[in-house]
Amino acid sequence: MENQIAVKQQTMLEEVKAGLQKPKKSLPSKFFYDERGSKLFEEITQLEEYYPTRTEISIIEQNIDDIAEQIGPEAMLVELGSGSSRKVRLLLDRLNSLACYLPVDISEEYLQKVTTQLKQDYPDLMITPLCADYTSFFELPDIEQSYGKQVIFFPGSTIGNFRPAQAGEFLENLAHVTDDNALLLIGVDLKKERSVLEAAYNDEQGVTAEFNKNMLKHLNRKLGTNFNVDNFHHSAFYNEEEGRIEMHLVSEIDQVVSVDGQQYRFEEGESIHTENSYKYSLEEFEDLVATWFTVEQVWTDNKLYFSLQLLKKKAVAGNSAPENSQKL
Repeated sequence: MENQIAVKQQTMLEEVKAGLQKPKKSLPSKFFYDERGSKLFEEITQLEEYYPTRTEISIIEQNIDDIAEQIGPEAMLVELGSGSSRKVRLLLDRLNSLACYLPVDISEEYLQKVTTQLKQDYPDLMITPLCADYTSFFELPDIEQSYGKQVIFFPGSTIGNFRPAQAGEFLENLAHVTDDNALLLIGVDLKKERSVLEAAYNDEQGVTAEFNKNMLKHLNRKLGTNFNVDNFHHSAFYNEEEGRIEMHLVSEIDQVVSVDGQQYRFEEGESIHTENSYKYSLEEFEDLVATWFTVEQVWTDNKLYFSLQLLKKKAVAGNSAPENSQKL
């Protein structure tokens, strides 16, 4: 166990150094999610300006019978980036004879707390948590329970955090390692007015700014870096050409940051790119997934702000995992 922790920490360190060595500095958005970051994100989802969470929840609530019917009985439900599991409870309450639930999240502390509560609330359901970085290859734990089909639940428009090419790699991996009849239930944020998009990432209470800056606190604690958080400020804007919200941490002064004995210089105004959130039209997203999945159903809100989409894996010879495969 200690060796696994050391390997994870070394991998994290190498990713940080690689990002800060780029001409335009960047850090992976997955480093937002220590326990504090996960709690801050939950606060963000309840803000008035942040429409995605409440809109997606409303879509699920209004269409839950149709969703449950299309998924069918005895499913293995795997949630990527489970967070507080607020949305998945709507599925857990309505899916017929669910075989098992596997929440996957990068924040071990947060995952343990949420899983403990879920096991109390659903004592008859097999719940097997997995702390993992789902953006990379990993294996699910062995499940003795038989199941009808795999359903990958990927809510919250997290797919938007990937650049399109990276999203393609992620989808290809899912297609290679899931069963022939696997389904992907995925949240996709849609293109809309700039004012709505930018307000969602620049809330008046400053919670998103604190969430963004907490990444540096996380790195300081985990890796012994010496970021002075007060020397950076939050910036988020819609890049219309790229079709994405960008989040940055902007250096307010000329400064030097030490990471593993190496010095990284920042000029005043220079930024660290911490997150992308791509927005899609329905047609653009269908084109994105077309190589590996077909779009079976799309549910949206009245304003067309957000969509929940049910995708079915395409049958491609040689690309499917054996039935009841446990790898993802």
